[in-house]
Amino acid sequence: MAPYLESVRSFADVPITDAGVDTVAFLEAAQGLVGLFGDADLLGSAAFSVVQSDLKSNIAKVRARYDAATAVSATLEQLVENEKGEKKRTATEGLLWLLRGLSFTCKALQNSQANKSEELAAAFNKSYEGTLKQFHNFVVKGIFSVAMKACPYRNDFYTKLAADPAGGPPATQEKLDEELNKWLAALAAIVARMEEFYEKGGHGKGF
Repeated sequence: MAPYLESVRSFADVPITDAGVDTVAFLEAAQGLVGLFGDADLLGSAAFSVVQSDLKSNIAKVRARYDAATAVSATLEQLVENEKGEKKRTATEGLLWLLRGLSFTCKALQNSQANKSEELAAAFNKSYEGTLKQFHNFVVKGIFSVAMKACPYRNDFYTKLAADPAGGPPATQEKLDEELNKWLAALAAIVARMEEFYEKGGHGKGF
């Protein structure tokens, strides 16, 4: 077992059809990822509260749009298309920033998985350079720099991720790697799909 990962919806279990990525399932999986930054105390740094807060805020924006227009928001693509003609596209912008935050986290953990001798701070720094940094001003860059320096030690993070909150035996490293890699691969595929959708439709203009 990989206890934390099995306690939340996996991105691998988010249905994707010809109509697009299932909105509710995606938001549930994204909420599970937010737990890494605070709720489950896995990354264990108050400095990461800015990341957690940003992800939560953008999940809420997409959720509010879904609740207000459920019939035309079953998939992320439909939700964005439906909001297109409106003056203020709050959910479209929120989803764009949510995808950026998810991409940052995904690439950081993929870096960590690919480089077993590397500390988390290095993995997150490398990811930040290639994802969020280009969208941030000087002040926000400084906040993220502090957050990444405060990353827990690699061993502490993986020990917490493998631990069973109920007190049972922890997941083996092999099982943990298997579950985490599957989770991250599915997330990366969704992010890539949605980035292409935004690019082709020009949905990110103005944000």
